Formats: sequence, C-alpha cells, structure tokens
Amino acid sequence: MSKLMHGQTTGINWSAVFAFPNPVNEYAARITAGLVVLLAGATMLSGSVWGLVVIAAGFWLRVLFGPRISPLALLSVKVLAPRLGSARLVPGPPKRFAQGVGTVVSTTALILFLSGAAPAAWITLAILIAAASLEAFAGFCLGCVIFGVLQRRGLIPEDICEACNNLQLRRP
Repeated sequence: MSKLMHGQTTGINWSAVFAFPNPVNEYAARITAGLVVLLAGATMLSGSVWGLVVIAAGFWLRVLFGPRISPLALLSVKVLAPRLGSARLVPGPPKRFAQGVGTVVSTTALILFLSGAAPAAWITLAILIAAASLEAFAGFCLGCVIFGVLQRRGLIPEDICEACNNLQLRRP
C-alpha cells in the first residue's frame, strides 16, 4: 500500500492470501476428491443447479486459497485425514494445477447448465466425477499427470516444482 515515515510498508501480503500448501497430504487430497464425487453424484441425481454452484465455488476456493476456507478441504485436512495416521506428502504445485482443472471443468458445467445446455452440463460433470474418482479411489491424479506432461514439454517451468523432477526431494 503506502510507505510509512520510516520506510515500512503496510497492507496485505497477497502471496500469503493466495498461498497453496507445498507439500500436500495426499490422503487429504484423495478424501477431498471423494467428497467431490459424492457431491457431484448427488447433484446429478437431483438435477440441482445449486449443486453445480457449490461444486464450482469449492474448486474456486481451493485453487485460489488452498484448503484454508473450502469446507470440503477443511473437513478433509482437519478432521478426516488425521484419522488415517501419518501424512503422505506429495508436491503441491501439481495438486494446485489439478484443482485448476477441476475449476475449469466445474465452471464449464455450471455455465452450460445456466445457458440451457443441461445434457452437456451433465456430461461435463460426469467427466469431473470420473477424474475425481480416479484420484479418490485409485490415487491417480489426472491433473497431476497433465502437469507433468506440460512440465516435461517446457510449458511449466521446472523451478515451479523441483520436487516433481527430482525424485530424491520427494518425501516417502
């Protein structure tokens, strides 16, 4: 913001506001994905636009702020994952990228529904359910794989996720 008389600055630390954890507890990520599957399945069964709003809003919260204010992520990180024992840590940047992919897909489903293309919205939501199910039940993060491909092709700089390139930096 502005400089004070003695050279100090005041204001908001925006990098802290938009911080995403690194590393991430894989168990918490998988539980969050499972909760997304449950919510998306209920949304498909009910045909509710409000379910689409909640799903898209949740992804926006997680991609922008990490797990700090997303209800599903908070439930996963603070309540459910600790019951599974020790955390299994994985690099954060690919998980944030995966949340970004979920944000695009869920927002697309919502926009399709609101524009009157409900069948296309439900197909898009089914794609989200498939990807989230892979993460939740098989531990296969499709967004993380896409992140890796983009990084190997030089579209994502290597320094974004050094642990992704160097297996020795990964924690067991």
